[in-house]
Amino acid sequence: MKCFDCPRECGVDRTEKLGFCREQSNIRISKIIENFMWEEPCITGEKGVLAIFFSGCNLRCKFCQNYEISHIGKGESYTPKEFKDLLLSYDLTKFSAIDLITPSQFSSQIYEALKDINLPIPIVWNSNGYEKVETINKVSQVVDVFLVDFKYYDSKLSEELSCAKDYFAIASQAITQMSLLKENIFEKDLLKQGVLIRHLVIPGHSNDSCKVLDFIKQNIKSPIIALMSQFTPIPQSPIQRKLLPLEFKAVCAHAKKLGLDRGYFQELSSSSKDFIPKF
Repeated sequence: MKCFDCPRECGVDRTEKLGFCREQSNIRISKIIENFMWEEPCITGEKGVLAIFFSGCNLRCKFCQNYEISHIGKGESYTPKEFKDLLLSYDLTKFSAIDLITPSQFSSQIYEALKDINLPIPIVWNSNGYEKVETINKVSQVVDVFLVDFKYYDSKLSEELSCAKDYFAIASQAITQMSLLKENIFEKDLLKQGVLIRHLVIPGHSNDSCKVLDFIKQNIKSPIIALMSQFTPIPQSPIQRKLLPLEFKAVCAHAKKLGLDRGYFQELSSSSKDFIPKF
């Protein structure tokens, strides 16, 4: 079956050939971490999440901290039924949520696995924002929370760093649709349903960050945001420095000026290789 799940629309039969995401037809998982605490507090709560890191990526950013899996693609293969059985093998009451990390390249397979089961905790779709509206409509039937990156405004920047000149045009539509589909619902400080928009400030591009925030303010109702400072240079990255404190402060100040103060502003100390999982 040819794959058209993501905006790349490679149209390849992944049983025979690899598309941009470099993935096969089955779901592939690189790592599972129980009681993972490195998401926002309204996602992790006190128990942490069952974090499932999928192999491959439909964006494959050149600065990706999870380069080993997004580009090299380490992972173990599961059919949709096997993935369903894997989830059900856990005592899910031990976690605050199921965190599906970089799942977009397996959208159809994950939907197939989850469509007929009811789980006791929220399912979090933790993606890069480069999604088709049609795919968001589909997975929203089995997903409770969208934890989504909103990476770029400028097309030259997104082309340079993620080979996606159309990133803003695509992600802005997808994130707007997410916010229309999932109203924010909290229960005891945990986000049980809704959308949390993340934005990583890239060194040298604080103006681009401000434009992303302007769009959020103008188009997303009651947004919850997480501004991140954790850019950590890897050998493959075209940008070989960390974020300057002044750059991050400027973006945070712009967010506050816009009234985007519902959410999280990350500490600059988060820019460290210690926060990169071992795969």
